[in-house]
Amino acid sequence: MAQDFSKQHKPVSDFLSRDSDIEVPAAAFQLSDEQIEFFHENGYVSGIRILFDEQIEQLRQELSLMFNPEHEGRELWHEYHSNESADPNRVLFHALGAWRVSPGFHDLLWHRAFGIPASQLLDGPVRFWHDQLFCKPAEHGGVVAWHQDYSYWTRTLPMAHLTCWIGLDDATSSNGCLQYIPGSHQWDLLPITGLAGDMDAIQEALSPDQWERFQNPVAIELKAGEASFHHPLMVHGSYENSTPSPRRATVINVVRDGVTSASGEPLLDGVPPVLPGQSLGGQFFPLLHEATFKQ
Repeated sequence: MAQDFSKQHKPVSDFLSRDSDIEVPAAAFQLSDEQIEFFHENGYVSGIRILFDEQIEQLRQELSLMFNPEHEGRELWHEYHSNESADPNRVLFHALGAWRVSPGFHDLLWHRAFGIPASQLLDGPVRFWHDQLFCKPAEHGGVVAWHQDYSYWTRTLPMAHLTCWIGLDDATSSNGCLQYIPGSHQWDLLPITGLAGDMDAIQEALSPDQWERFQNPVAIELKAGEASFHHPLMVHGSYENSTPSPRRATVINVVRDGVTSASGEPLLDGVPPVLPGQSLGGQFFPLLHEATFKQ
C-alpha cells in the first residue's frame, strides 16, 4: 500500500524550501486592492505567480508517473480518467486526489503564494475542498466544456468556494488555455451540461443574451507556474490542443472555513460522509491558511 499523504496536514518534503529559506514576507504574496476589485467585478484574477521553475519541473516529473494507470498509489484517487472524453482522438486526462499520491502536489496546498491570495478572495481562513489535474496531450488534446464549478458542488453550503488554476506549461489560445465569460459569476446557477466533448452544450441552458456573451470570451494565457483564481459561478472552459506540446495544469479548489456538508452521501469517492450541516474538516478537508486580510 502506497503512503497516503492526506494523513499529513503540513509539508512532507522540501518542495517549499525556497520560500521558507529566503523568508519571503507575507506581503510579497498579497493581491493588490486593484486585483481584488477586478476579481469581484469580473469573477476572476489571473497572472499570479505561484511556482518557481524547480517546482514546476518537480510537479511535471511526479505527474508523468501518474499517467500510467498502474502507478503506485492508484487506489488513492477520488476520480481517475485517462480520457474523460468519449473521443479517443481527443484526450482529456482528468483526476482528483493528486495531493494524496505525490509529495509535491501535497505540499503545493500549503504554499503561501496560493494560500495568501486565496484567503484575501475568500475573506477568511482557507480550507481544502479537492484538487484536480487537467491535462491535454500534444496534437490530440480534448476540450473542457463550458461550465460553472459550483454546479458540481451543491453538496456543500454556503457557496463560499474558490478555484485556483495553475499552469504546468505555458497556456495559450493555441493549446487550449482557460477561457472565461467575464461577469458570468453574477448569473444564477446553471445545470450541468457535461464536462468533456461538446463546447456548445451549455447553450440549451442559456438565455439569448447570455449566449451572446459567449461570442467574446477572454482567453487566459499564462506562463508555466502562473495561476488564475475564479469565482464558483464563473462560466469557463477550454478548447482543444492540437499543438506539438502538451498543456498540463493542476487545480486547487478551496472553501472558506465553516462551509458545511449538504449531503448524507460521501462528498468525494473514498471519503467518509460528513453529516449534513457539519463543517468540512478532518483528514480530507484540512485547513490550509488561517490568515485573513480585510480590504
